[in-house]
Formats: sequence, structure tokens, C-alpha cells
Amino acid sequence: MKIARFSAGDELRYGIVEGLDPEDPSPSGESAGHLIVLKGDPLYTLPEATGQVVPLSEARLVSPVIPRSKVVGIGKNYAAHAAEMGSEPPAEPVVFLKPNTAVIGPDAPIVLPEWSDEVHYEAELAVVIRTVAKDIDPADAHRVVLGYTVANDVTARDRQRQDTTWTRAKSFDTSCPLGPWIEVPDPGTEAGFDPAAATIRTRVDGLVVQEGSTRDLIHTVPELIAFVSRLFTLLPGDVVLTGTPAGVGEIRAGQRVEVSVEGIGSMSNPVLRR
Repeated sequence: MKIARFSAGDELRYGIVEGLDPEDPSPSGESAGHLIVLKGDPLYTLPEATGQVVPLSEARLVSPVIPRSKVVGIGKNYAAHAAEMGSEPPAEPVVFLKPNTAVIGPDAPIVLPEWSDEVHYEAELAVVIRTVAKDIDPADAHRVVLGYTVANDVTARDRQRQDTTWTRAKSFDTSCPLGPWIEVPDPGTEAGFDPAAATIRTRVDGLVVQEGSTRDLIHTVPELIAFVSRLFTLLPGDVVLTGTPAGVGEIRAGQRVEVSVEGIGSMSNPVLRR
């Protein structure tokens, strides 16, 4: 089940996405589908339909969640990416934080900061947390997950190299596009999205520039949730980024960057500099 957050007028609402082309599950696909409008916020209430249906083409998708607490980033979680960054794979997850002000949704512009001359894309699988989680065992991690979405961990690479911490490089406004929706697992079935076997891609102006698979994660999704929950409490709506595969590269003003995760969908954002 795919749950989107959208605007159709002045009000932000949630809806279940149906009718997508399975070969092109994106908002701009040939079969763009429709939204079954829901009551309330699926983070806090069971999905309940209002009876209203909105064509996806008439809705403006926004980020499927705005974390009320934090976005937790994981660095160098693919061996090949660690190598291209000039380091060995870490023994433990490398953890950093992004503020919720970094989050934007599909089609919102990524604004390159004036203090950086080298900004990179980083396509990632993201996990949306459903409930309070502290000191979770990996075997129980699925119990605290609402679902999965697509993220672009936009990074000021020159500042990441220069600074002692990654805060400035990772946390600027618009540095965390999320979308296009949340893929919510269907309990009791083995079908559906598998976070351990999904292809991740980035396209810049339509050209594939990055491709990898979550099969190559050093630390798996359950391991990451368990590790992070031992550092600090995860709250409903928090987002855990799981790391990017090899192939990161620069984005420039005037380009459009699209990130996708197989089984979820894709989103794209224009890049500009003010």
C-alpha cells in the first residue's frame, strides 16, 4: 500500500495511491492513478477512507512525512561508496542528523547553498518510523516501521571534506528530498516491497548516473534501526536514511535530479541557485 501526502487546494491530506502503471510507478507515469483520500494522519490513526477520490494528476504531492523530531542519516553503508570516498567500510554505522527543515517533497527545488561550490546527489532508501522505539533488537525492528520511501541525501561535498563534522554539509535547507509516497508493508503476506533487495538509481537530466542495490548494504535495515535506537529514542515520523551506493556525483543549477527505489517509485527535483 502506498500512502501519499498531498495538497489539492489549501489543505494537506493523505491518500492511498492506486491505479499506477506497475512498469512506471511514478507520479508522472503514463497511468498516473488516483488517490483514495484518508481521514487523519496514518502515523497516528488507522487508514480510513473518506469516500473522496482525487486523480493523482490533480494533486500536488509533498513530502510524505515531515519528521517532528529528526532525520537520521547513515554514512558509508555500502563498501563501494566508502571506497570512492577514500575510506574503508566502517565497523559500526556512521550516524549524523538532518533537521526537519532540510525536508522537501517531489518537484520542490533543491537550492544550492551559496557557501558551497560542489553539491552531490545521494539516492537512498529511507525508513519511516511508526512508533516510539528505544533499545530495539534487530528481530523486532519491523514492529516500529510504518513504511519506506525514497530519499536524496543532498550533500555539500566540499564542506564535508573541509569540516570536522558533517553538519553543514548535510543539514542545509532543501538537502533532504523525500517522496513520492510511503510504501507501507502489507502485514501477513510475503508479497510486496523487500527493503533487502531493491535497486536504487539516480538520473540527472534523464541520464542514469548511479545504480546500486540494497543487497549490498553493510548494515541492514533492522541492524540500523536497532543501532540508532540504542543511541537515542526514535519517535513517530522520524526518518532513517540507510546510506547511498557508489556513483555519487555533482548536481548543478538548471539540472533536474531524479532518485528512485525499485518497488516504491521515483521523484525528481529541479536544482537552482539563488
